Amino acid sequence: MNRFDGKVIVVTGGCRGIGKAIVEAFLNEGATVYAWDYKVPTPDEVFIEDEKLRQNVRVIQVDVTSSESVELSAQKTIEESGKVDILVNNAGITRDNLIIRMSEADWDAVLNTNLKGAFLCTKALVRSMMNQRWGRIINISSIVGEIGNAGQANYSASKAGLIGFTKSLAKELASRNILVNAIAPGYIRTAMTEKLSDEQREMFLKNIPLKREGEPSDIAKVVLFLASEDASYITGQVLNVDGGLVM
Repeated sequence: MNRFDGKVIVVTGGCRGIGKAIVEAFLNEGATVYAWDYKVPTPDEVFIEDEKLRQNVRVIQVDVTSSESVELSAQKTIEESGKVDILVNNAGITRDNLIIRMSEADWDAVLNTNLKGAFLCTKALVRSMMNQRWGRIINISSIVGEIGNAGQANYSASKAGLIGFTKSLAKELASRNILVNAIAPGYIRTAMTEKLSDEQREMFLKNIPLKREGEPSDIAKVVLFLASEDASYITGQVLNVDGGLVM
């Protein structure tokens, strides 16, 4: 028996990178997964290659910065599935710049997507978990939310905000048996990090004790652990998955 047979999962930013790896990991464990994303695959793109797994995934286009879009997506998801057991707040963007050059629009875009988006999605879906007195919320933060990073004041602030959001929700929802935790990835190989120059990449790798970049699957495996019954006594925690970069 798979660990997540009968469970319904929502993964925001679920159509690429870390989000897609999380979606595939849950599908392989028997779950029904809703991949919410602003940019969804075109009809001629194959999102999930395994045809059998593809039957258990739904893709919904959603703007996580819009309460109306999120509420409509939540309504559609719950109408189809009857419930939501697990939410992974993964949607995120970057708009990097030094503070003196950072526009207000770039600040707002990052905070609205990365932090407000998690708030809106959680608010829209948590009632389903409360009603059944069981749920898991996993927020994808970042090590830069703990240590900061030059040129990423907006991104770092949003990811630090997710940590505070996680801890507050963990206290608020514990009585309903809803566990809330965060994962702080380090340097993970995604389209976002592929924009870095070779020099920047080498600088990162030099400071990672394991001397390698992480893979999206490294994050997905930890998400599944925190969502499983193996983690039933863990809440309000931030788990770094960074090859030892921050310790």
